Amino acid sequence: MGDLSHVDETGAVQMVNVGAKPLSRRRATARGAVRMAPETAKRLRDLPKGDALTTAQLAGIMAAKRTSELIPLCHPIALTHVSVDVAPTRTGYRITATARTSAQTGVEMEALTAVSVAALTMYDMLKAADREMVIGGICLVEKSGGRSGHYRRSR
Repeated sequence: MGDLSHVDETGAVQMVNVGAKPLSRRRATARGAVRMAPETAKRLRDLPKGDALTTAQLAGIMAAKRTSELIPLCHPIALTHVSVDVAPTRTGYRITATARTSAQTGVEMEALTAVSVAALTMYDMLKAADREMVIGGICLVEKSGGRSGHYRRSR
Protein backbone atom coordinates (compact mmCIF):
# COMPACT_ATOMS: atom_id res chain seq x y z
CA MET A 1 0.00 0.00 0.00
CA GLY A 2 3.09 2.25 -0.09
CA ASP A 3 1.78 4.32 -2.99
CA LEU A 4 -1.40 5.28 -1.10
CA SER A 5 -0.47 8.17 1.18
CA HIS A 6 -3.57 7.82 3.37
CA VAL A 7 -2.97 4.12 4.13
CA ASP A 8 -0.22 2.93 6.49
CA GLU A 9 1.85 -0.25 6.18
CA THR A 10 -0.85 -2.27 8.01
CA GLY A 11 -3.63 -1.07 5.70
CA ALA A 12 -5.16 1.33 8.24
CA VAL A 13 -6.24 4.80 7.11
CA GLN A 14 -4.13 7.68 8.33
CA MET A 15 -3.76 11.41 7.99
CA VAL A 16 -0.51 12.16 6.19
CA ASN A 17 2.16 13.69 8.41
CA VAL A 18 3.28 16.84 6.59
CA GLY A 19 5.17 18.31 9.56
CA ALA A 20 8.63 17.82 8.07
CA LYS A 21 7.71 19.06 4.60
CA PRO A 22 8.83 22.56 3.58
CA LEU A 23 6.34 25.28 2.75
CA SER A 24 5.74 25.50 -0.98
CA ARG A 25 3.63 27.68 -3.26
CA ARG A 26 0.93 25.39 -4.61
CA ARG A 27 -1.85 25.75 -7.14
CA ALA A 28 -4.50 23.33 -8.38
CA THR A 29 -7.19 23.68 -11.03
CA ALA A 30 -10.20 21.39 -11.35
CA ARG A 31 -13.18 21.35 -13.66
CA GLY A 32 -16.57 19.73 -14.05
CA ALA A 33 -19.85 20.24 -15.85
CA VAL A 34 -23.57 20.40 -15.34
CA ARG A 35 -25.47 19.08 -18.35
CA MET A 36 -29.05 20.24 -18.69
CA ALA A 37 -31.88 20.66 -21.13
CA PRO A 38 -31.45 23.64 -23.48
CA GLU A 39 -34.60 25.23 -21.98
CA THR A 40 -33.08 25.02 -18.50
CA ALA A 41 -29.84 26.65 -19.63
CA LYS A 42 -31.83 29.41 -21.29
CA ARG A 43 -33.85 30.01 -18.12
CA LEU A 44 -30.62 30.29 -16.14
CA ARG A 45 -29.17 32.78 -18.64
CA ASP A 46 -32.40 34.82 -18.51
CA LEU A 47 -32.28 35.27 -14.73
CA PRO A 48 -31.09 38.67 -13.47
CA LYS A 49 -27.45 39.11 -14.44
CA GLY A 50 -25.12 37.28 -12.13
CA ASP A 51 -27.56 36.08 -9.49
CA ALA A 52 -27.58 32.33 -10.12
CA LEU A 53 -24.04 32.08 -11.42
CA THR A 54 -22.69 34.26 -8.63
CA THR A 55 -24.47 32.06 -6.09
CA ALA A 56 -22.75 28.98 -7.55
CA GLN A 57 -19.37 30.75 -7.59
CA LEU A 58 -19.71 31.85 -3.96
CA ALA A 59 -20.81 28.36 -2.89
CA GLY A 60 -17.71 26.90 -4.54
CA ILE A 61 -15.39 29.39 -2.87
CA MET A 62 -17.00 28.84 0.53
CA ALA A 63 -16.74 25.05 0.11
CA ALA A 64 -13.05 25.22 -0.81
CA LYS A 65 -12.41 27.07 2.46
CA ARG A 66 -14.12 24.26 4.40
CA THR A 67 -12.70 21.23 2.58
CA SER A 68 -10.99 19.83 5.68
CA GLU A 69 -14.38 19.75 7.43
CA LEU A 70 -15.90 17.73 4.59
CA ILE A 71 -13.09 15.32 3.64
CA PRO A 72 -11.98 13.43 6.77
CA LEU A 73 -8.21 13.15 6.11
CA CYS A 74 -7.62 16.60 4.55
CA HIS A 75 -5.45 19.07 6.41
CA PRO A 76 -6.91 22.47 7.19
CA ILE A 77 -4.84 24.91 5.15
CA ALA A 78 -4.76 28.64 4.68
CA LEU A 79 -5.88 29.39 1.15
CA THR A 80 -4.35 32.47 -0.45
CA HIS A 81 -6.85 32.53 -3.32
CA VAL A 82 -9.79 30.62 -4.77
CA SER A 83 -11.52 31.39 -8.05
CA VAL A 84 -14.57 29.71 -9.53
CA ASP A 85 -15.66 30.33 -13.10
CA VAL A 86 -19.03 29.19 -14.46
CA ALA A 87 -19.25 29.35 -18.25
CA PRO A 88 -22.02 28.32 -20.65
CA THR A 89 -21.43 25.41 -23.02
CA ARG A 90 -23.50 23.79 -25.74
CA THR A 91 -24.93 21.27 -23.24
CA GLY A 92 -25.09 23.32 -20.03
CA TYR A 93 -22.32 24.88 -17.96
CA ARG A 94 -18.63 24.22 -17.33
CA ILE A 95 -17.23 24.98 -13.89
CA THR A 96 -13.52 25.64 -13.36
CA ALA A 97 -11.96 26.29 -9.96
CA THR A 98 -8.41 27.21 -9.01
CA ALA A 99 -7.08 27.16 -5.45
CA ARG A 100 -3.75 28.55 -4.23
CA THR A 101 -1.77 28.32 -1.02
CA SER A 102 1.71 28.44 0.45
CA ALA A 103 1.65 25.36 2.64
CA GLN A 104 3.08 21.90 3.32
CA THR A 105 0.33 20.11 1.41
CA GLY A 106 -1.50 20.57 -1.87
CA VAL A 107 -4.81 22.17 -2.77
CA GLU A 108 -6.20 19.61 -5.21
CA MET A 109 -9.02 18.65 -2.86
CA GLU A 110 -9.97 22.29 -2.36
CA ALA A 111 -10.24 22.88 -6.11
CA LEU A 112 -12.23 19.66 -6.60
CA THR A 113 -14.53 20.53 -3.70
CA ALA A 114 -15.15 24.00 -5.12
CA VAL A 115 -16.22 22.54 -8.48
CA SER A 116 -18.41 19.91 -6.83
CA VAL A 117 -20.29 22.29 -4.57
CA ALA A 118 -20.71 24.92 -7.30
CA ALA A 119 -22.27 22.20 -9.49
CA LEU A 120 -24.52 20.99 -6.67
CA THR A 121 -25.62 24.56 -6.04
CA MET A 122 -26.60 24.97 -9.69
CA TYR A 123 -28.52 21.69 -9.51
CA ASP A 124 -30.32 22.85 -6.37
CA MET A 125 -31.34 26.15 -7.95
CA LEU A 126 -32.60 24.49 -11.14
CA LYS A 127 -33.98 21.14 -9.98
CA ALA A 128 -37.60 22.31 -10.04
CA ALA A 129 -37.23 22.98 -13.77
CA ASP A 130 -35.05 20.00 -14.76
CA ARG A 131 -34.54 16.88 -12.65
CA GLU A 132 -32.68 15.26 -15.56
CA MET A 133 -29.56 17.41 -15.07
CA VAL A 134 -26.28 15.51 -14.83
CA ILE A 135 -23.24 16.59 -12.87
CA GLY A 136 -20.05 15.00 -14.13
CA GLY A 137 -16.59 15.12 -15.52
CA ILE A 138 -15.14 16.42 -12.27
CA CYS A 139 -11.38 16.08 -12.48
CA LEU A 140 -8.03 17.63 -11.64
CA VAL A 141 -6.80 19.60 -14.64
CA GLU A 142 -3.46 20.85 -13.36
CA LYS A 143 -1.41 21.19 -10.19
CA SER A 144 1.91 22.74 -9.35
CA GLY A 145 4.18 22.96 -6.34
CA GLY A 146 5.29 20.50 -3.74
CA ARG A 147 7.52 17.45 -3.97
CA SER A 148 5.63 15.84 -6.86
CA GLY A 149 6.01 18.99 -8.98
CA HIS A 150 3.87 19.91 -11.95
CA TYR A 151 1.01 17.82 -13.32
CA ARG A 152 -1.21 18.58 -16.31
CA ARG A 153 -4.09 16.33 -17.32
CA SER A 154 -3.35 14.65 -20.64
CA ARG A 155 -6.93 13.84 -21.61
